[in-house]
Amino acid sequence: MAGLYVHIPFCHSKCIYCDFFSTPDRRSVAHVVEGIIHEYEARLGEISSGRWETVYFGGGTPSILDETQLEALCEAFDFNGTIEATIEVNPEDVSTHSAAFWRRCGFNRVSMGIQSFDDGQLRRIGRRHSAADALRAFAALREAGFGNISCDLIYGLPGQDIDSWLDSLGRLISLRPEHLSAYCLSYEPGTALTRLADKGRITPAPDSLIEQMYDALCAATADAGYEHYEISNFALPDRRSRHNSSYWRSVPYLGLGPGAHSFDSRTRRYNPSDISAWLASCPSYIVDDENDDERYNDLLITALRTADGLDIDALPDCRRDALLRDAAPHLASGQMVLTSGRRLVITEPAWLRADAILRDLIVAVSYTHLTLPTTPYV
Repeated sequence: MAGLYVHIPFCHSKCIYCDFFSTPDRRSVAHVVEGIIHEYEARLGEISSGRWETVYFGGGTPSILDETQLEALCEAFDFNGTIEATIEVNPEDVSTHSAAFWRRCGFNRVSMGIQSFDDGQLRRIGRRHSAADALRAFAALREAGFGNISCDLIYGLPGQDIDSWLDSLGRLISLRPEHLSAYCLSYEPGTALTRLADKGRITPAPDSLIEQMYDALCAATADAGYEHYEISNFALPDRRSRHNSSYWRSVPYLGLGPGAHSFDSRTRRYNPSDISAWLASCPSYIVDDENDDERYNDLLITALRTADGLDIDALPDCRRDALLRDAAPHLASGQMVLTSGRRLVITEPAWLRADAILRDLIVAVSYTHLTLPTTPYV
């Protein structure tokens, strides 16, 4: 079965590092909810007949929706047969009441953006919650019966040193979420963070500190029993994110809402990243006409970001031979390995340098959409 992604592009406020399509202007929330339902009805047969293995409400901040709005969306979709239904939330939106409501809507997994347990760091990056709020939110989710919780942290934050990173990491691990994502802070064009850095008001963490934080992350999660199954993702046994894993395995998915992307196993489609344009054109979308080289590069970029790597014998002979030739220096250096099962894998210590490795492997084409794997997916 395919996956369903629903993009809710609204936030209470914009975090300084965020380059996802979102806005704190909530005047059009009701129109977007109606538009998503209309888009779903119009595009239902495009990828699936309406049975979804995974459902993911991302954003933005889906927990910003009121009960009437979220209930309308969930009633429009059929969660029967869905193995994993995730809603992204922020700690300040979580209460015993809201958590119980999300459970009644059909969600069985929550992804919560904590980012840090240091209140000063949270304020500097524009987060609205405190460490205490995050702890209360986690307890409320457990009380509501969520047995599958994912939490996000960021390392390389302004003012963060190795000790504060270890403190945040240790506090999260002590909660025993089933899944955690840890992202290296990225300075993306057009964000407030990058503008502050350009003005010299924020100094990016040095590479040596980033490497130290990453090594500590790998060690602490391994000691706690988490599997490092993707560059930024860690899971307890059998708790990998099914939805995000489907992206990396090229499973078809339908994306709804402004800025959402879809994939039918061959063709990628995306919606305008503009609410007015999307409302005016819905359910139309833009088709990304990839050629064979671009599809091959997409395969490399998604598969090699994971611990499972790429099955090279599934490639045509010419592609396999060229890939092994280009990968030879990285195999010789130990940054990549070819397993006994004939899978090409970037090793865990080398994942921080995955961008550079992939640039040696991808076929040279002109891109308008290429995203290398240190950028988190939805």
